[in-house]
Amino acid sequence: MPGRGCAFASPTTEVPARYAGRRLHVRLGATTVTVIAAGTVVATHTRSLHKYTEDLVLDHYLEVLTRKPGALAGATALAAARRSGAFTPAHQRFWDAARADLGDRAGTRALIGVLLLHRTLGTAGIVAGMEAAVAMSRFDPDLVAVEARRLGQPAAALPVVLPATAPPAALEHRRPPCLGAYDELAGIGVGA
Repeated sequence: MPGRGCAFASPTTEVPARYAGRRLHVRLGATTVTVIAAGTVVATHTRSLHKYTEDLVLDHYLEVLTRKPGALAGATALAAARRSGAFTPAHQRFWDAARADLGDRAGTRALIGVLLLHRTLGTAGIVAGMEAAVAMSRFDPDLVAVEARRLGQPAAALPVVLPATAPPAALEHRRPPCLGAYDELAGIGVGA
């Protein structure tokens, strides 16, 4: 359904696996590619500078990897995450210790559960949670989440889901409103 500022997703545009086979709107900017499904941004990528190159995001494959954890070790997206620094040495230590304790399949599933936490928790908190889990020799993603929250790391902002009937202008980024005049009327911030 191409419309103003929209196009069909090309076969090489990477989106989370749950959107495979669906028609999505794509906004091409000078430096970014933004993919939108039902009024919600599902992926934003830096545009590749060269033809036929791929910029893979490990997070987009996690739902598939939960069912097929054996595919993670050789995944091209994992290699890309390592190169970009998104998959840190702390992730590798957690994964190695989890596989040694739980076995390859269960240890890899535990890591995938931790990787899914990145959708709602900050990276610093998750790294601290993984280090605490390794120190306790307990490899449960829920424990990593509890430790991340306990250590007071700020959570990432959750995306706002717009209804499918939202106008195209609702998808544009806007500056937050200035409330200075209202603060003055309410006597807030005024030297009273």
